[in-house]
Amino acid sequence: MTDVTVNGRFLTRSGPGVNRFALELLRAWVPSHDARNINLAVPSKWKSIQSPLPGMALRCGGMLSGHAWEQFELPRSCGEDVLLSLCNTGPLSFKRQLAVLHDVSAFAFPSAYSRTFRTWYRFLLAGLMRRAAVIATVSKFSADELVRCIGVRARGIEVIYESGEHILQNRAEPAVIARLGLENSRYVLAVGSLTPNKNLAGVIAAARLLTDLDVKIVAAGGSYGRVFADVDLGKSNLVHAGQVSDGELRALYEHAECFVFPSFYEGFGLPPLEAMHCGCPVVVSNRSSIPEICGDAAVYCDPGDPRDIAKQLRKVLTSDSLRDELREAGHMRSRLFSWKRAASKLDEVISVSFA
Repeated sequence: MTDVTVNGRFLTRSGPGVNRFALELLRAWVPSHDARNINLAVPSKWKSIQSPLPGMALRCGGMLSGHAWEQFELPRSCGEDVLLSLCNTGPLSFKRQLAVLHDVSAFAFPSAYSRTFRTWYRFLLAGLMRRAAVIATVSKFSADELVRCIGVRARGIEVIYESGEHILQNRAEPAVIARLGLENSRYVLAVGSLTPNKNLAGVIAAARLLTDLDVKIVAAGGSYGRVFADVDLGKSNLVHAGQVSDGELRALYEHAECFVFPSFYEGFGLPPLEAMHCGCPVVVSNRSSIPEICGDAAVYCDPGDPRDIAKQLRKVLTSDSLRDELREAGHMRSRLFSWKRAASKLDEVISVSFA
């Protein structure tokens, strides 16, 4: 096998999303190879961090950290290895590289990012698109978006789909149901960060149109303090769960009447697949990559119209038969994606591109 260095900068950053992709892909891919051929590189200042892969040690080096380490010190440590950069960034000077660029959300939602960040991000993505030996992404939609927004890739972009079965690797922690006061309540679950494209504001607006159903709306993930600032949680049907563990999230999926994900923009969108694996019916946005991922296993809404979000939720919440149909369709749809398939695709791309 070709020697590989994995860009471990993602281990020094908090947050889900692209980090989840990197962790789960490596967990599926590394065990089928000799770990002696794979290096997981991180800056020296993070030498105390634990490796996410049993039996695989970290290779620590360099005096810098962050972008500076990635751009200047990481390339020097790679030698003739193939470099895997799995989380949207990578060194511009290193050509023998497979870089995974997940989306162009900074350009789709510029108001959520500083001008400095957008300028750097465009420069970085354009440089990687032009120089890296292989560019991969997580959906056909995202591949088209990279070409549309960056437009400097003469060769094809590989697609390595994500998956959601990792949610089942953790035992459900049903104590979260009691902690949130949901033991005797029907509820809709929403999961996501505070970024505008996740559209939690649309969920809150839709919740106000569903108070007659005696159903709560539970928002999990991230810190929603500013979003909930004008909501009286004691008098509304909204429950602010905040950050939850994977086990708590599984329990919330399994006990929910349905899951809502009215995101404006996703390169892939993991939560709907996680919900499907847990037998939770899903109502999702009709935009970006989401129809590509969810197929006919979801009810679709217009994320820009809270009335339509509420309408589609009402349709699901008032029909036992529709919820049963969605659970079955979700189980079938979720089987089309797996981290094992993603790892096989990674193997295929490396063997063909770096033989």
